[in-house]
Parts: sequence; structure tokens; C-alpha cells
Amino acid sequence: MTATAMRNGTRWVNANDTVSRVALSGAGDALLVLIHEMGGTLESWDLVVEPLGRRRRVLRYDVRGAGLSQKVRGTLSIEVLAADLAAILDAAGAPKRVALLGTAVGGAIALQFAADFAGRTAAVIATSPATGIPSERRAATLARADELERDGVVPSIDERLLRSYPPVLRTDPERFEQVKASRLACDPVGMAAAVRMLAGLEMDETLARISAPALLLAGEHDGDRSPEGVAAVAKKIRNAQFKTLPSGHFMALQTPELFVAEVEAFLRPLAI
Repeated sequence: MTATAMRNGTRWVNANDTVSRVALSGAGDALLVLIHEMGGTLESWDLVVEPLGRRRRVLRYDVRGAGLSQKVRGTLSIEVLAADLAAILDAAGAPKRVALLGTAVGGAIALQFAADFAGRTAAVIATSPATGIPSERRAATLARADELERDGVVPSIDERLLRSYPPVLRTDPERFEQVKASRLACDPVGMAAAVRMLAGLEMDETLARISAPALLLAGEHDGDRSPEGVAAVAKKIRNAQFKTLPSGHFMALQTPELFVAEVEAFLRPLAI
């Protein structure tokens, strides 16, 4: 795909030796890239993509191994996932500098990109970023990856959603059921590869290299990434802003209006 071929719509892009499903929408000179969470897809942003696209263009994509992008059979690395995004932006004819917004593992990809491609990063927002696993939890995390490959997503889905999407946030039952169904439909092998990557992730040096304006958001009701843990990540990024919201692990799905308001409050002063 050539840069001139990328118009608003959804298509597949062959870049960095993998095929990614990409969706482009909105209007304007600036570009905001949305990077979904583990187990998610570009549809994770469905409730926020239209308001975020009123002032700028918005690019969403299925991360390698997720959604309808090329499947993974083997290992993943955060550096490769950041390089995937750089190649997608090249194929899309993106502006020289873009803003990034990622959730959980998507937040880690956004932060890695901001460090590795500083000249291409205008700003970065990460919600509940998954930048690593404490050493005492790594064995259990690796066991979780083995379980996903052996048994799939179904046996642990309810337990996992109690932490990431607790009952206090299930004010729209239909929305919750759709989120649960989307998790049940994900590729457990690709998810296992992402879990193993996370178990070995150490991003302190990466975080110290980030120079772009940064905002880190934590969810008050997030049982996977506590506000204290997200605040600790923010302290490793120079001049990063940090805020806790009355939301959870999937802010764009659980509290979309609040989420959009916070994103706009950060991006507008930067003329993005």
C-alpha cells in the first residue's frame, strides 16, 4: 500500500513483515493513533473515535496477533510492536509527528514508540500502562500464558473481568456483555504471547528516554493496574502529568465521555 492510497476507511496494511488491519477516520491536519489493550481490537475505541475525530484524524489498528491482524505463533517484543506502528504510519502517509494514545499493553507500546521514535512523537497518553510485572508475580503470569494456550480464554474470563471491569462500572449491561464477548473471541495463542512478553518486560530505561508531553491516567476501580502503580510509572517520565479518574481498566469503554474530556483537555493546548 502506498502512502497516497490511505484514505478514511478500514483496510489491511503489509508493513514490517506483518499484516495489520488499520482504520482511518476523522478530519484535520493532526493525527492521533489509538492502540488497544491486550485482548482488544480497534473496536475497543468505537465509543470515542467519533468525538476524538472531530478536530483531527484518528488511526486505529489491530496490534500484531490481535483482532484481524496477522496471527502470532512465537514470541513478541515491545520493540517490534513499536516498529510495527512506525511502519504502519509510513504506509498511511502520516504527518511527521503524531500523538499516541494507548491502553494497558497498548499504553506500553505507545510509550515505547515515544522513546524509540522521539522525533515522530508529538504527545503520548497512556491509560493503565502495562510496563512490566513485579518479580513476585512473574511465575504466575507465565503460568497464565500456559493456561491460555492449553484451555483458552473461557475458564478465567469472569475472574479477569471482575478485576478489569468490576460491577461498579457495569451500569450498561449490554455494553459489558459486548466487551465480554469480544474477549471470548480473541486468539488465546496471540494473547499468551503478549502475556509472556509482559512477564519479561522492563521499561525503566525506555521511560527515562521519553521527552514528548506525556499524560498517564489511572482508574480508581482498576483491579489490574492500581493508581499507585500508574503513578510510579509516571514518575519515571520527565514532566509527565498523572491523574486518577473514576473509571477502570478500559476507560474508553467504561466511561467514554469522561475519557474523551480528559484526552481533549490534554491535547488541545498542544494544538493536536
